[in-house]
Amino acid sequence: MKTSLSAAAVIATLTIATAHAETTIPHIADVSHAETATADFFYRFFTAKSQKNLKKTMAFFSKDLKTYTDATLGWGLDGFDAVNGIFAKYMPTWPEAGMSYPTKVLGGNGSALVQFTDTPELFGGELRILGAVDIVDGKIVRWVDYWDAGSFDKALYQQIKTPADHFPYEYAENVVGEHASPKIQDVAKRLNAALNSPKPGDAASLFASDGVLEDAALRIQVLGRAAIGRYFSRTAQDIPYGLGSKPRHVVGNDRGGGLEWIADPKKGVRVGVSALTLNSAGLIEKMTSVYDTRLLDKAAVSKLVDFVREP
Repeated sequence: MKTSLSAAAVIATLTIATAHAETTIPHIADVSHAETATADFFYRFFTAKSQKNLKKTMAFFSKDLKTYTDATLGWGLDGFDAVNGIFAKYMPTWPEAGMSYPTKVLGGNGSALVQFTDTPELFGGELRILGAVDIVDGKIVRWVDYWDAGSFDKALYQQIKTPADHFPYEYAENVVGEHASPKIQDVAKRLNAALNSPKPGDAASLFASDGVLEDAALRIQVLGRAAIGRYFSRTAQDIPYGLGSKPRHVVGNDRGGGLEWIADPKKGVRVGVSALTLNSAGLIEKMTSVYDTRLLDKAAVSKLVDFVREP
């Protein structure tokens, strides 16, 4: 009888492992502003992650990995062994249906901004994440995730978020250095400078005439250069990536990437990222910002959303 149960357990384990190995993630990512090799790199990474294959997943990380940080929960995993440990802990608990897959990739040649989705089976809620990634010699040396916890289960959020007195706000950007192209660095830094100027609406000059400003945390879009200028003029004092913000790190290439920024602590939100899609002239086609709205009071959120509707 013991032999029979043991055999059944082995068969069940092999069945689960085989199912995981055959997991196919959605092939839907917008890679129009990414290097082909970079887009392929992330597709293979998320396939390995969704197949719950620890060895294959960790093969994408450098042994000299500096940090893999969740900037919303304050999970700062510094070093290869720390990341290996967290995946080793959680992957065996992920059901077959759980997947992590990219929806957009910007950049390449050493750094990129990847937008991806973690399905609820992985961490208790559907997460839509922007990850800033630096890659050296084909391996990840730095990865920082930003997402909005506004729709995430409040009790679980409070349970798993790092306490304020231990929350990390440095993400090894100075250790890793800049790998982004000069063009995306220039656009990102000029954007931040304009939003900190006496005339923040002038930041709209960095956008294409049909540019799109998206605040994924607030669930709003502003369409067109003129409307974007008016929105920045009204909101620079209040948006976390506006007045008082500083550039942290830039990732990407001449076609797009992202600006990680540090906000004025008085605004509640401390960190975030803005994805930047560029056209051939180096103008911003789309800017998508993500940060944690749970750190803003409801009045502040309503105020920023209302600004969109004002003529």
